Amino acid sequence: MTKPPSRAPGLSGALVLLSLAFASVVRAEDPPLTAEAAATIGNNAWMLTSTALVLFMTLPGLALFYGGLVSKKNVLSVLMHCFALACILSIVWLVCGYSLSIGEKGGWTGGLGNLMHRGVAPDGILTSAFQMTFFIITPALMVGTFVERIKFPAMLLFSVLWALLVYVPICHITWFGGGEENVSLFTRWKVIDLAGGIVVHITAGVGALVACIMVGKRNHPTPPHNLPMTVTGTAMLWVGWFGFNAGSQGGASDAAAMTLFVTHLSAATGGVVWMLIDWCVEKKPTVLGIATGAIAGLAAITPASGVATPAGALLIGACSGLGCWWASMRLKKAIGFDDSLDVVGVHGVGGLIGTLLAAVVGSSLFGGELSLGKQLGVQILASVLTIVYTGIVTFLILAVVRVVCGGLRVTEEEEWIGLDQSAHGENAYND
Repeated sequence: MTKPPSRAPGLSGALVLLSLAFASVVRAEDPPLTAEAAATIGNNAWMLTSTALVLFMTLPGLALFYGGLVSKKNVLSVLMHCFALACILSIVWLVCGYSLSIGEKGGWTGGLGNLMHRGVAPDGILTSAFQMTFFIITPALMVGTFVERIKFPAMLLFSVLWALLVYVPICHITWFGGGEENVSLFTRWKVIDLAGGIVVHITAGVGALVACIMVGKRNHPTPPHNLPMTVTGTAMLWVGWFGFNAGSQGGASDAAAMTLFVTHLSAATGGVVWMLIDWCVEKKPTVLGIATGAIAGLAAITPASGVATPAGALLIGACSGLGCWWASMRLKKAIGFDDSLDVVGVHGVGGLIGTLLAAVVGSSLFGGELSLGKQLGVQILASVLTIVYTGIVTFLILAVVRVVCGGLRVTEEEEWIGLDQSAHGENAYND
């Protein structure tokens, strides 16, 4: 065995000593890091991570979750919907979404003072980036309600208009007021919605209900083509949700840690409850059931994740597992609407359950400080206003899109061929 060449004696030791000496000089010259500066660095690091996690929920989490649930001739179209919305809505956010959602003006929107991010300070960019990911995923959630039959241009136009006319005002009146003398509506009422039970899930659920009715039922519904893909997407959504909820605390704090913990517990409980119901009703625990139940638990804990204790998370997870199962498996069939991937039953009903139960888990019953009766009334009123507004505006948007696009859905022949081929000229698989 050849012996490796030796270096000059003492050279490596001298280099190490020189490096240590240089480092000590640099450290001596640098000002000491204050506790406030260290906290800012830590908070910014967590918010950057949370921003990436929430985008990860849409790409690839939601895309894979939905993609596995459709037929193999439509999987690319679902991935395309999510990908295209992430791109287009990011640009819309830059141009006017931020200004209308977060601007300092009170009332229903933030105004147009920050078009193209004009006047946004450097320390405001991180907030903008984080909120942009919510602006992306909320319309993307509705993709699951009209998959396999909607025209691609109609989907794009509807999503952009809906984001501006539904998401923006509800976001602004819930999260962004204009100061003490010009506070927006839900801020004044002290509505509890840490991360989007109202802003994201109720609006998407109601919008999905109106959309699936106006687009119409599928002519050729099929079972999921790739459940492993769906389970993979579910896992990505679950992890991403930590950024969604805990990131909404605004930094790396004890409150963020509790929010992350209760988010996980609710998801786990929702998954177990849905699995047990399947076990009793279908005689077998299903993979699709436990995955859907976990998403239901995540949707439901979202508004209450800032006030829930671990015990409260168990309650919300259990109620969402039961309530969302009933809405998806019984109510949908009884009413007869074709909500393809259960956006209404999981996100709409789950978001409503969590929004109402926020008053319960934040009350003295669970060691909180909220007045149960008063807060529950506030939560109900905010939910009803959101449902009515979203329903009316969604209907009007779809009526306009139907005229502009010459209809909302593809032809029966195009639906039979599949949107991968008829809309995009591609196939996901070669067989």
